[in-house]
Amino acid sequence: MSIIFRKTAKGVAEIETREHRLPPRVRNALILVDGKRDVAALKGLMPLQVDESLATLLEQAFIEAIGASATAAGPQALPDEAAKPIGRRPAEAPAATSHAAQASTMSAPSFVTRQRAAVRALHDAIGPIGESLAIRMERARNETELRPLVQMAVQVIGDARGHAAADDYATRHGF
Repeated sequence: MSIIFRKTAKGVAEIETREHRLPPRVRNALILVDGKRDVAALKGLMPLQVDESLATLLEQAFIEAIGASATAAGPQALPDEAAKPIGRRPAEAPAATSHAAQASTMSAPSFVTRQRAAVRALHDAIGPIGESLAIRMERARNETELRPLVQMAVQVIGDARGHAAADDYATRHGF
């Protein structure tokens, strides 16, 4: 079973206005969400960090789960009714689908949220001087890849703004 998402009104507005300045990978995921493609199809179109991007969009209410699709035939496959919007399904089914959506996509938000906060704080602390490091931090796929970059950011901030600013950054964003 794979979850199907659609854009909320906030998501549609974001496509038009770019008001929230989503990172490129997250914006691309938002563009690809169409209420027809399931998570498996989105992974085929955008193989890197789909779960994290969808988790961010879901967490910030740019998208919502509307149903599930059967990705394989057999005992795991759901009847055709699974593709209907959640509001039209039996009372017990939405909770299971919502829980499945959260379980598959909510494991990553803490990393993505922390990653974005660390990048934002780096920009706030030293501005465009840290752009190349910020880009490398945004490309990190997990905490193991991000940790040395955050340590590098602490050093750069220390050189640019002093030890107090570096210690503050390390305390708030150290992995």
